[in-house]
This record gives sequence, C-alpha cells and structure tokens, in this order.
Amino acid sequence: MPTDSLFRLQDLSVAFDGVTVVDRLSLEIRRGETLALVGESGSGKSVSALGAMDLLPANASVRGGRWLEDTDLDRLSGREWRAMRGGRVGFVFQEPMTSLNPLHTVAKQIGETLRLHQGLSGRAARERTRELLVRVKLPRPDELLDVWPHQLSGGQRQRVMIAMAIANDPVLLIADEPTTALDVTVQKEILGLLAELRDHYGMGMLFITHDLNLVRRHADRVCVLNQGCEQETGPVDEIFSTPRSPYTRSLIDAEPEGSPMALATRHPLLDAQRLSVTFSRPKRLFAKRPPPFVAVQPLSLELARGETLGIVGESGSGKTTLAMALLRLVPSQGEIRFDGERLDTLTGPPLRKSRRRFQIVFQDPYGSLSPRLPVSAIISEGLRFHHPELDERDIGQRVQDTLREVGLPQDCASRYPHEFSGGQRQRIAVARAIILEPDLLVLDEPTSALDRSVQKQLVVLLRELQRKRGLSFLFISHDLAVVRAMAHRVMVLKDGEVVEEGDCDQVLGTPRNPYTQALVEAAGLTAPAPLATR
Repeated sequence: MPTDSLFRLQDLSVAFDGVTVVDRLSLEIRRGETLALVGESGSGKSVSALGAMDLLPANASVRGGRWLEDTDLDRLSGREWRAMRGGRVGFVFQEPMTSLNPLHTVAKQIGETLRLHQGLSGRAARERTRELLVRVKLPRPDELLDVWPHQLSGGQRQRVMIAMAIANDPVLLIADEPTTALDVTVQKEILGLLAELRDHYGMGMLFITHDLNLVRRHADRVCVLNQGCEQETGPVDEIFSTPRSPYTRSLIDAEPEGSPMALATRHPLLDAQRLSVTFSRPKRLFAKRPPPFVAVQPLSLELARGETLGIVGESGSGKTTLAMALLRLVPSQGEIRFDGERLDTLTGPPLRKSRRRFQIVFQDPYGSLSPRLPVSAIISEGLRFHHPELDERDIGQRVQDTLREVGLPQDCASRYPHEFSGGQRQRIAVARAIILEPDLLVLDEPTSALDRSVQKQLVVLLRELQRKRGLSFLFISHDLAVVRAMAHRVMVLKDGEVVEEGDCDQVLGTPRNPYTQALVEAAGLTAPAPLATR
C-alpha cells in the first residue's frame, strides 16, 4: 500500500440479496485530504461508505479490497471492527437528531464513546467532553454538558456529533451529508470546522454529498457515482472545468437557473400591516411570569397576483412563523387582507371556507403525506371537504388531471408515499395543494431535502404552474440560489425583524445589510440571471 495512502478501496462491490448496487468502486484518500463522493440520491454513496466499514445488514454482501493505513480491513474480526469504528474512524451523519439519543445528555453520549474506546469515566470523561465541546467551538460548554439534544439548534447538534466523531483522535472521518438540512451560514461554519479539525489532527476525510457547490469550495478531489458505478475521479478544479462524463456535466449544470416571469401589472392579493407574533413563556413556581417571546416583530408586506415573495433568513429567524400567521394558523396581532377581505377578523366556517384559496407545501413531503393513504386519497382529501357536491367520478377525473399537470404518471394514484422518490413525493404535495385551485401557495423550504437536479425540475414545475394559473407564491427558503430562480422580491428576516427587502436581484446582488451580505457570501452566489419576459 503506498505510504501516503490513508484509506483505500479496490474494486468494492456491494449487493443486496444478489442485486448489485455498487459495482467495482475504487478510491483512495491521503492524509490531510478531503475526497468528495458525489451523486444523486440512490447513486450508492452512503452504501459504499457503510459497506467499506462493515455496517450493512446481513442480507448484504461486500467484495473487494479495503485498507486503512496498513490494516487489511477484510481480515478484521467482529471485535476488531467495533474497535475500529468510533476509534480510528469517526462518523458524522446527515441528521443528528436521529443519530443522537434523545434520552441522554450531551455529556453522557460523548462520554460513552470515551468509555468504550479509552476507558475514561467520571470526572476524567466529563473534562475530556468539555475539551471536545470547546474544540468544536460550541458556546457555553459547561452549560451544554447537561442538556438534551432537543434543546440544541441544528448546528449545535451537528457540532456535538462532530465532537463524538473526533473524541478518540480518528485518522479517517466519514461525513455523510453533514450539512443538508442546515442554513447556508451554518453550513459554512460546519464545513470550515471540519476542515480545521482535519488539518489539526492530520485526518483524511470522506465527504459524501449531492451538493456540488459545497464540493467546489471544500474538497480536494472528487469521485462521481451514478447507479453504483464510478463515472470519474480527479482534482476538484479539473472535474469542474473539464468533466469527461456526461453525468458529471449534468450534475454541474443542475444549478437552479432562470428567473420568474416579469409582472406586467400589479394586482394586490395579500396585504399585511403591523403584523406581529408573540408567544407567552411558561411561568415557574413562585416566580414572576417572564415577558412574552416576540417571534415576529411588527412588519408589513404586500404580495401581488402572480408574484413570488421570497422569505429568507437563518433557522429561528421567524420565516415559518410569519407564514403561519398570514394563513391564520397561529395567533397574531395586526391587519391581514386577502383579496381585499379582512382575513384577521374571520372565524369559524367563514375562515374554513376561505382556506381553499391559500394552500401550503411543506419542507418534508414524507412527513406531511399520510403513509396510510394512497395518493388518490391524499390529493382528493381537501377537494372532498371544500366541494362536497362533487361525485366520485368528478373527483377521480380531477385527481388524474392534477397528477398529469405536476408530471406524475396516472398509475401512481393507487400507490403509497413510501413507493416514491423525494422529488416525486414533493410533486404529490404540490398536487394536493393546487387541486383546490388556490390563489396563494406557501412553499416552506420545498426543495431543501432534494438533490440539485430534482430541485431544478421542481423549480421549473412551479414556475410553469405560476404562469398557467396566475398563482402567487410565498417562498420560504435558506437556499438563496433557489430563491433567486423563483422570487420577484425578497424579504430578509433576522430574529423576527425585517432587515432588508426589495427586488430579488438587487437584494441578492448588492445587499446593503451586513446580515444579508453574510448570507449571500455563505451561499457563494454568482451573478444573477436576466429576468424573463412574457
């Protein structure tokens, strides 16, 4: 094995019940180097990493050579594998909330790996855990030792996962989509931290992702996978400038592009004045009730027919709370007018009747679609409520027409959500919303969990629906590239307060507020595309 090689796979193949999903993958990682393993969902990225570390279920078979430094991994016993994982090899997974035990504090979870691999316990383990929290730049480490995962933000949970991964001074760090659900500024911080730790410990890093923007800025070399087959491997600059594989070129070209259709005239649809949202805080025994938490500071906004208003900001900035207030789904103060009618004064049946005209598409379609209902029942549920006069034949025809409009095959009506990809599930969620022929669609992070190529397809679909139906969009996202491709205007929120708003190209092209500048810089946006015309 070459002396500068840290980790090497030679003709790695993985099969489940005889079906090959990874076919003869070869790669090499050197000390201090980050190799990005990229490809769309289902390309075999995570399976390759799990197979390399002997973490696949019993129905999987792994063939080929695997080496870590001078250790032939294929010769390891079960006990030696357990010592290797978490010891010489650290893992950072995509969703820390599901990777961390919700019943254990931070100190207990990190202390467990210290006890298993180093025999540390008690005060020694606690002090080492504190050192690790400092190393991953978590604020107030003494306080965070005794908190539970649900009390941390997404970025803080990911830093705890990184602290666990480096606890035993690994030589190889495997980071599997470590920033997918994080804001662009937090993404930048986490990836900067991983690079700093890589250099400090002299580790190699396998960075698994579908986001080529992150690869371009944070990796040294790239290995591209498609349906389990290696397409090409090489230095980042070489792969991005002169890709040899058509598949690699398609990934590079998958950045959401274009702009929304220009508005010929402005006809007001949604208008909010002095809108604010506050939540009361719990009162402790024998203590004075604390002041309410202000989630959204008083603000005003307007949205015209056929217009898209992008709402951007980090997690906790009040984006979703603002949308819920506008739809009368959380209590708020201020005046809300929808198509000239006072929405904030409606209650009971009149409010329920008005809801047909504004619908919402959520971030996670798998969580928002009932797993117990077929697609036809999911899409037609709102139609049955708002249009009880329709018979089954009319409902079935409306479902089929809507499926066709969102680009889904007719035979999917009888299938269930788990049978579809993430992009297809999001199209089902869009179909459920538009079948009621609303005037306003609230899109709450609709693309954040999708591959770039699927994001691009969904953006094209949404723009086409807007053009055909004259829909207005309230588009909530932390992905500024998608916002730029969708929005006419942008409103930037920070701690519930509007810090900047205006024309999309102006705000994202020449931001005035330092907070907006930080978001744009972290997103690595290039020059905006020209506005389309009708």
